Amino acid sequence: MTAPSLQPTRTLHPALAAFVRFVICGGGVGVASSGVLVLLHDRMPLVLANALVTVVSTVIATELHSRVSFRSDRRGWGVHLQSGLTVAVSYAFTTGALFCLYAVRSEPSALVQQSVYLSASAIAGAGRFALLRVVVFGERKVDGTPREASLGKAAVAMAA
Repeated sequence: MTAPSLQPTRTLHPALAAFVRFVICGGGVGVASSGVLVLLHDRMPLVLANALVTVVSTVIATELHSRVSFRSDRRGWGVHLQSGLTVAVSYAFTTGALFCLYAVRSEPSALVQQSVYLSASAIAGAGRFALLRVVVFGERKVDGTPREASLGKAAVAMAA
């Protein structure tokens, strides 16, 4: 008799794994934020509640993305500022998409509005993921010298 052989397990590509963690962390914070917004709605003006929830949820999401999504050692207010800027760009993008919709259709249906907003949010989220992964939480130089990059299959294939 032979011993059963173990099948090698497939692991996700690091970027895909980081994206899955990014969606789970960001989505979780988003759902929690909407619940907090509902709770604060009767206690203060909605505009103030939304601003407060947006700032606090962005700080919490940035910490989660740093520690969980990208497993980065980068910390501090500079990281929060950069992450906040990506949120501002995403907000401008989704708002611009809705302005374009209203320029084309003065009274779009709720379904069309949600379709445009959710599509723009998905695109903005993908762009935000890329910016956070590469710019905000990407590898940094150590002592003025760049870290040694290892050549993986993709790098070798692209070089060939």
